[in-house]
Amino acid sequence: MTAATTTPLPPCDLAIIGGGAGGVLAALQALRLATTPLRIVMIEPREVLAQGVAYATTYGEHVLNVPAARMSAFDDRPADFLDYVVATAPPDGPDRDTLAHAFIERRRYGDYLRTRLQEAIAASSASLQVIHDSVCELDAREDDATLQLVEHGPLHAGGVVMAVGNTPKPLPARGAPQLPEGRSLAAWDFDAVKAIPADADLCIVGSGLSMVDTVLSLADNGHAGTIHVLSRHALLPLPHCHGGAATYDPAPLQAMDLRARMRFLRAAARQAVADGLPWQAAMERIRPHVQALWQSMSITDQRRFLRHVVRQWDVHRHRIAPEVHAKLQAMLDRGQLRLHRGRLDTVMAMDRGLRVSTHTRDGRTDEFDVDYVVNATGVEMRAQTMRNPLLHDLLGKGHAQPGPHGIGLKAARDGRMVDADGEPQPRIFILGSLRIGCVWESIAIPELRGQAETAVRELLALPTP
Repeated sequence: MTAATTTPLPPCDLAIIGGGAGGVLAALQALRLATTPLRIVMIEPREVLAQGVAYATTYGEHVLNVPAARMSAFDDRPADFLDYVVATAPPDGPDRDTLAHAFIERRRYGDYLRTRLQEAIAASSASLQVIHDSVCELDAREDDATLQLVEHGPLHAGGVVMAVGNTPKPLPARGAPQLPEGRSLAAWDFDAVKAIPADADLCIVGSGLSMVDTVLSLADNGHAGTIHVLSRHALLPLPHCHGGAATYDPAPLQAMDLRARMRFLRAAARQAVADGLPWQAAMERIRPHVQALWQSMSITDQRRFLRHVVRQWDVHRHRIAPEVHAKLQAMLDRGQLRLHRGRLDTVMAMDRGLRVSTHTRDGRTDEFDVDYVVNATGVEMRAQTMRNPLLHDLLGKGHAQPGPHGIGLKAARDGRMVDADGEPQPRIFILGSLRIGCVWESIAIPELRGQAETAVRELLALPTP
């Protein structure tokens, strides 16, 4: 690919690929930890930082799925986001303790990250340049790396943090590319979802957190049409519950196979309820241990988990605000929200709308007519199918290899990218969704901020090329 003719970019000490939440967290750590006038460059095509898939929404009905007290950008300042929320709340608003347990509007989290980034820039001896562009090639060497930007040409960097973010999956249906324009929408196209007419019938494909966002936007519009939700398991995310973690010892889980672990967790949930705690307390207890539990599982059990357990895990682990769950339940109870258990087969344009055809688990075919289809199937996890030129380049050159089960990229324990020969690249770190196959729990803020800090500390400790 030939880049446009531009003034050559000066080399940098650290290049951060991606300006979503993960990239901003990496930049925050680099600015905080720098003790010399380092040159940091962030490459992000979007004009506004910290607006990846999760935090790009501008609508108030979309709230965080975790209470404010647990969303700090810094491990060493666990109340930092709560401090920001309190400082920016109306004087007559809720008190600090109430806000600590509140599920804050998601758009405010992007505001928080951008505010902290500006503060870090002002206080740091390092500099940060944001280049609105994309990286299409990356050549890694022992002493440095060269990034090829689409518009700005080559950039030489002493180290690289790859925070490319999440890629939505395509709609898994025959006929999807031939649908009339504007009738097939992505759940993350928040403006398009908000523009759906209130009397329209629609089918949301997928029943996870993206589906929740879509339903909340429709409800905020006073939607009156029928909302069909189709997924293979027809399981909705479960609610959070106030309260602490259970007190059982999770250490024995690492020596168990998958079946024994599932029995253990069910028993822990029953014991929590018997002790007067919500079942959610059992999940909270193992929350800090999920990466170790994944890495201690055999490849066979990991594969079995992905095939048979993952959806049950998701609805119990990735929970939603109680008030959001109550709203979904009310819509189910009055029949406006309808769950369908099956696999999407085809979507076809008819005279007056779209016909959705599905296969049920007992072999039947089910059909229903709607006006719109919304793709809420979640994020693509296989690097080969992410439609990302940079990842294709890395895999094609052997600088990287797919992660376990083809998910993301393979990384060393500290996050260094592993090449096709199994060697960690000394100056290339990956974080976020690209590490799901290696550590499973990898896209929540606690994991992102920890990965970002580790990557930056390791890169800053390397000899200057």
